[in-house]
Amino acid sequence: MPTIQCLDPHIADLIAAGEVVERPASVAKELLENALDAGASAISVEVQHGGLTYLRITDNGCGIAPGQLPTAFLRHATSKLRRAEDLAAIGTLGFRGEALAAIAAVSRVDIFSRERGADRGASLHLEGGVPGEVTETGCPEGTTICVRDLFFNTPARMKFMKKDSAEGTAVTGVVTHLALSHPEVSVKLIRDGVEVLHTPGDGQLRSAVYAALGRDFALGLLPVSGCGGDISVEGFVTKPLNGGGTRARQLFFVNGRFVRSQLLTAALEEAYRNRLLKGKFPGCVLHITLPKSTVDVNVHPAKTVVKFQNERAVFDAVHYTVKDLLTAGETPAPKPVQQTFYRSMTVQEYKERQTPPPAEKRPLGSYGSAPAVHPDAKLPLRDSVSPPAPAAPEPREESRPAPMPAAPATFPAAEKPVPAKAPVPEAPIPEAPAPRRNTIDLPIQQTLTDHPAPWRLVGEALDTYIICQDESENLWLIDKHAAHERLRFNALKQRREPPMSQLLLQPLAVDLEADAYDAALASLPLLEEFGFSCEDFGAGTLLVREIPSDIRPEDAAATLEELAEDLRLGRADPDAARDSLLQTMACKSAIKAGMHTSPAELRALVDRVQSGEIQYCPHGRPVAVKLTRYEIEKMFKRA
Repeated sequence: MPTIQCLDPHIADLIAAGEVVERPASVAKELLENALDAGASAISVEVQHGGLTYLRITDNGCGIAPGQLPTAFLRHATSKLRRAEDLAAIGTLGFRGEALAAIAAVSRVDIFSRERGADRGASLHLEGGVPGEVTETGCPEGTTICVRDLFFNTPARMKFMKKDSAEGTAVTGVVTHLALSHPEVSVKLIRDGVEVLHTPGDGQLRSAVYAALGRDFALGLLPVSGCGGDISVEGFVTKPLNGGGTRARQLFFVNGRFVRSQLLTAALEEAYRNRLLKGKFPGCVLHITLPKSTVDVNVHPAKTVVKFQNERAVFDAVHYTVKDLLTAGETPAPKPVQQTFYRSMTVQEYKERQTPPPAEKRPLGSYGSAPAVHPDAKLPLRDSVSPPAPAAPEPREESRPAPMPAAPATFPAAEKPVPAKAPVPEAPIPEAPAPRRNTIDLPIQQTLTDHPAPWRLVGEALDTYIICQDESENLWLIDKHAAHERLRFNALKQRREPPMSQLLLQPLAVDLEADAYDAALASLPLLEEFGFSCEDFGAGTLLVREIPSDIRPEDAAATLEELAEDLRLGRADPDAARDSLLQTMACKSAIKAGMHTSPAELRALVDRVQSGEIQYCPHGRPVAVKLTRYEIEKMFKRA
């Protein structure tokens, strides 16, 4: 039987060092945390050859007394904990007392420190964890630690180090995180003789972001602030159009400590749902502050993983703070008018539904005279769906009302339209809308107003882009498909009753990939909830007998394939699956690019975009692009 014995102290130190010091970036992180705990307001980091041969960190903190320099490098020696109760509310970044001992055990270390107000400082040299003598020396207030020849006595660890460029990049990342976690501290990084980072330390997070992450990233951020109970969230998030290809720019700080948290990532990305392009991820620099006793930071040796006492509260605080910001510029969509032939209602409800409200006046559009439209009246979305209404008979000359001014589009920019002197004759409103083929559940509705709209419709280009001009002389290009798709998505999402289904005359066989096929089979009840009646046909094929009434039969297969793919990728929770289906249904039922659209529909879409109700399509693409007068004149060299 093998003999049990205690390890040599030096070997035990090497093992402990392996848990704390993985690479030069680990050394930089531990020393930077000690500098912050010492109350430093300025920190300088100098790195050579990725930090393997030389790493120096200088701070202007409180310093260390000469007699305590050797003690600082003993295992479990710390000035930050006194009692066991202190572990329940840790407020410092470093606290375990292993950092300096672990670093010294695998490198050659020189430390210079001078207390505030002292005439001179002291220095100490350690090699492989063995300390020399403390000597008096002249040095500035604060502490300077030089770490040389990292892993010189552990060649096995040296074999796993990456190139100097990769290790230097890791050190840069650590310094960047520290600069963002404490914008009140000026942080400088010199890498191989070149200054690559220098934050002002003015206490403004935006200044630190600008210096650490670059101008382009900083200009694409939106400030966010909110709280829930005793949890506060402050910082910046990226605009939906500025999503990145990875999650590398999702930076979370809990009580001033950089952390990696799947919970916080999920809360952020949930807030961006239906606002980002597929494959894009939001970025952020968020500071979450909560009571120290409600978060455990001692669950990982690197202290980059934390555990929350109330995960639901933290999730909600981040999620709703970001979501409220993103939806602040959006006005809620009007409640859709449901057209159903099998609804029970009282006689009074029926009378109220059939009685039109008093007519309101609306300025004429730029395409000529148009009758006023009742708010509940449906507008055609395709010219082929329903024939145009018969023209109203022209009134006799003696009874003709006073002429109205031309549409806002016909006025020069410097002129303003004259209010109408007489109302426009109203078109007759049918008692009940006749059912039409391929109608959209929430039609585009003209918004009636007593005043001319603060924009004018210029026209349409390529049967795809609506052109309009606002009152500030900005020119807008609006993607009519993207705008209508968002409008459809909002309407479908607000609908609470299950969608109507249409029975196919001939069942449709849809072939799916193996994984998507299995995911669809596991979610047949969910598919049926949204109007797809499917059954297993075997060999990777689903037999579809009913589809939602909003989907055209020719689009049914593609719609089902997209939904099955989303289910395969793990977005199978009810809310995500519902949104995915509604996105596809909205896309398939919206007016398409290249499709002829009536002027009334164009005006209605512009009204929704200019009001701020819709800004992005459900897939995250922009709905409109604005060109200022200056930008246009600059293109023509007039400015």
